[in-house]
Amino acid sequence: MVRDRSIPEATVTRLPVYLRALVDLAEASAGTVSSDELAEAAGVNSAKVRKDLSHLGSYGTRGVGYDVAYLIHQIRRELGLTQDWAIVIAGIGNLGQALANYDGFAERGFRVAALVDADVARVGERVGDLEIRHVEDLPALVEELDVAIGVIATPANAAQVVADQLVEAGVRSVLNFAPVMITVPPGVSVRKVDLAVELQILAFYEQRKATLADVKRRGRAVADMPAR
Repeated sequence: MVRDRSIPEATVTRLPVYLRALVDLAEASAGTVSSDELAEAAGVNSAKVRKDLSHLGSYGTRGVGYDVAYLIHQIRRELGLTQDWAIVIAGIGNLGQALANYDGFAERGFRVAALVDADVARVGERVGDLEIRHVEDLPALVEELDVAIGVIATPANAAQVVADQLVEAGVRSVLNFAPVMITVPPGVSVRKVDLAVELQILAFYEQRKATLADVKRRGRAVADMPAR
């Protein structure tokens, strides 16, 4: 059911993080969780948790907190995870095959329904239970399998062409793993996952931690020097 109330995009991006933390709590047999506990697990402050969850109409109980099972249901419903979303993966190289074999999709409400590639030599190969089809088969596959989301796992130079083919076939949501920006028409949603960028960000923090550690070592060395 589509709700009239809108949820801020920043809140939407945090809901999957809350969901992951809540599922871990449920698996540990936790019945309730406080906003402080959920905030710590999600890496945000408790005020932000309370505000985010208020957009779902969930306010918890003073002195008790939130019911874990019910909150999981609320978030899954709001994210649209109570139904089965069919996805197609375009580009079945190493990354595409890894994504196709990832069991976590099914656990979170997504079903890898089709695999496509532009390389005719790959057509007919099987990855798990699925046969690789040619990318030109996209329109028929999208219609036949009711594909909702397209995943681009191609090299950068092929990503835009594949994005255009996905949109032309009727796909309106795209997850792009290719290390390049793609353009899509209005009404098509795109999320980009750039592994190289994420690694570079981690390298920045590693460099900063190493620099701070070096400063501390030098400070200790100075402190340990005998007074003259």
